[in-house]
Amino acid sequence: MNKETNIHKKMFLIRKEIGTISKDANNPFYKSKYFDINSLIKQLDPLLEKHKILLSQPTRGRKVFTYLKCTESETTDFGWLKIPKGLTDPQKLGSAITYYRRYTLASLLGLQAVDDDANIASGKGLNKVNTNLSPKKPLLLKDSAAFVKAKKYISEGNSIENIKSKYRIEKEVEQLLNK
Repeated sequence: MNKETNIHKKMFLIRKEIGTISKDANNPFYKSKYFDINSLIKQLDPLLEKHKILLSQPTRGRKVFTYLKCTESETTDFGWLKIPKGLTDPQKLGSAITYYRRYTLASLLGLQAVDDDANIASGKGLNKVNTNLSPKKPLLLKDSAAFVKAKKYISEGNSIENIKSKYRIEKEVEQLLNK
């Protein structure tokens, strides 16, 4: 694999494997759901580890950076957003940093999610956003801890249908589970 394209190829694979990110946090002010940064990282961690990608999100000056570094090739890609001037209240500043961490990471990986709270906050409303999109279930990978658990679950006499309700399962993986 070419050193220059290694990080990008891995980012592509991560994006392909994660599908649409699930929104599990509630915004009571706008009565909408969103994915928070901790949930996003929790969903990404197994794939970052699998593809040997290090995630770093420092702030420098008035910028929030997101770095993805391939630990094998030492290649890096990054994105950043500038924090607006005038934010001095620590709570508002912390919220802005968290928001920018979430969106630089999602943008860098090209992750799919409907942004309900940002659309409402900007006055665009939900009528232009399809809120009936169901997020893709995570893909069950044959070399993952989830696969080992699923294999044990089936060996104990349980149904693969229960696993399919939580995961997308490719034909090859389903055949391995049923062996």
